Amino acid sequence: MSVKKKAIIISLVVSVVLMLAKFVAYFITGSNAILTDAAESIVNVIAGSFAFYSIYLSTQPRDENHPYGHGKVEFFSAFVEGILILIAGVVIIFKSSYNLIYPHVVGELLTGTLIIGITGLINLIVGQYLINVGKDEHSVTLQADGKHLLTDTYSSGAIVIGLILIQLTNIIWLDSLLSFIVGFYIVYSGYKLTRGSVGGLMDESDFTLVEEVVEVLQKNRHNPWIDVHNLRTQQYGPEFHIDCHVTLPYYFDLNQVHREISQIDELINKNGFRKAELFIHADPCLPECCHYCHMSECPVRAEAFKKEIMWTPEIVIKNKKHFENELL
Repeated sequence: MSVKKKAIIISLVVSVVLMLAKFVAYFITGSNAILTDAAESIVNVIAGSFAFYSIYLSTQPRDENHPYGHGKVEFFSAFVEGILILIAGVVIIFKSSYNLIYPHVVGELLTGTLIIGITGLINLIVGQYLINVGKDEHSVTLQADGKHLLTDTYSSGAIVIGLILIQLTNIIWLDSLLSFIVGFYIVYSGYKLTRGSVGGLMDESDFTLVEEVVEVLQKNRHNPWIDVHNLRTQQYGPEFHIDCHVTLPYYFDLNQVHREISQIDELINKNGFRKAELFIHADPCLPECCHYCHMSECPVRAEAFKKEIMWTPEIVIKNKKHFENELL
């Protein structure tokens, strides 16, 4: 069993157990705030089930219908999870508003507080575990599920504090007010998760990945690599795709071009920060490139080398050779 599947199974089993515990706490106390936490746990279970399926699908090999693999389903999974969280938050807000107007008696709060506190602690541990595994495995689904559990932890913590205040002050309407506030926090968390997943589905550039690639190339640049431009990234689940243009001396034969491009591919993947599939387009150099070209023994140099242009993310993402950027 893969690490990702093991992690999501642990998350799903824990979510089911904690959901049952929270509903037990609600039936004991009748607390609206505890019902809020229990309702969010239903979302945890549904989202965890969908996440398990998406991870199973994302690990399937490429086929004729999916030449880039099945990894993008992880973004869809995170989107569904975000929408479920949003819906849960809205329902909680409406129910809390009703109970603020028509409060009801609560009891056995000490027992309920203890149960919610324990479930929050467990969610904290499991949520952080999922985030760590998600980062190691580059899994959007695991990171989304982990962040969701951390959101549940924070809301549980707020509910515990509120329940303690109710026991100290005996102000019953604090229960519904607390649930109302937590509902807005849940809506905000769902929005952030949904926004991130939509960005992935729309192939929003991963600027962190761009910075990592540019840093590796800048530190290890070879003289024939005159410039790198039009660099773009895509993520398909755990797989990353990078394409860019590399300017090489125009007199290189096909074997030399292939050798230089292969060295770039090996250099990026050898560092091990992320495995990536590269598509590199070779551009021929122009006389205007000479002043920043390091090819000291170039047989066709039109002017002397003047200065090195540092490769930065801002420069390499533009679809222009570096001398064209200087003209802007």
